[in-house]
Amino acid sequence: MGDKVLVTGASGFVGSAVARALSRRGDEVRVLMRATSPRNNIEGESFEVAEGDMLDRRSMIEAMDGVRYVFHVAADYRLWARDPEEIVRNNLHGTRAVMEAARDTGVERIVYTSSVAALKPLHGGEAVDETSRHSEHTVIGAYKKSKLVAERLVERMAGEGLPAVIVSPSTPIGPRDIKPTPTGRIIVQAATGGMPAYVDTGLNLVHVDDVANGHLLALEKGRRGQNYILGGHDVRLKEMLAVICPLAGRKPPGIRLPRTPLYPLAWCSEAIARYTGKEPMLTVDALNMSRYHMFFSSKKAQDELGYTARPWQEAIEDAVTWFRNAGYIK
Repeated sequence: MGDKVLVTGASGFVGSAVARALSRRGDEVRVLMRATSPRNNIEGESFEVAEGDMLDRRSMIEAMDGVRYVFHVAADYRLWARDPEEIVRNNLHGTRAVMEAARDTGVERIVYTSSVAALKPLHGGEAVDETSRHSEHTVIGAYKKSKLVAERLVERMAGEGLPAVIVSPSTPIGPRDIKPTPTGRIIVQAATGGMPAYVDTGLNLVHVDDVANGHLLALEKGRRGQNYILGGHDVRLKEMLAVICPLAGRKPPGIRLPRTPLYPLAWCSEAIARYTGKEPMLTVDALNMSRYHMFFSSKKAQDELGYTARPWQEAIEDAVTWFRNAGYIK
């Protein structure tokens, strides 16, 4: 029997991949889940379920009873909310509760899942590394701000002795993206003919199982308080669509849209969302972010952890296959 490990966020995309990777390694995996969380992503697994909430320090302490390692993957992953500060509060206070509980229960090692959202991309499109840091004043949108302030908190606590390592996934894609994530939605829309045009932007695509393996490598080899980008390959959206669409028997879109005319549509989408409470189809923050090519370098993780990532086309193929089998792509 391996070590007893707690994973938060295991009902989600990255968290379930981390929990599965630990289980395959032979660890005894306990997953923290709210009573209302969907269990689809842990079906068929022998995980021990601890019901609780990352915002509740007492339930976190109970969940860490007898645990050697903690992977804090859970996050409020919304790019829009009626009250944007709610996203910031959830991710900051949740991370504080988890880190304090881990410190107080004597957890030996913590891997905190941050995001490249807390890093500052460049206008020129070159890949940036862990040293390209946002401030609260330069970051775009509530989600990115939330990941930034939570990451800074973990850094400070690691400086005070908390045995925490930080990892920053880029744009994970692949199986079990049940929500789906914003990138998963792009894949589904492209595969179902719902994306007749595109904007000129770019992403760093990585298979979710490679991200999960990077978490395990960070546990074993990461330096306390250090941040490691877990990325894959820099891909322009046009290239991405040219791979997705043929897999679904469709022709890739050939129309490139300018951003400026899309802003009124984003304003209208957000106004409707404030009324309905449903996430808007397009947001001003998303348009602002699309001005940058979100390209990142994983060299530090490769050099220090031995991290590797498979070709991005394989990640796209696995994602399309899973979405089709799960009924997202008819």
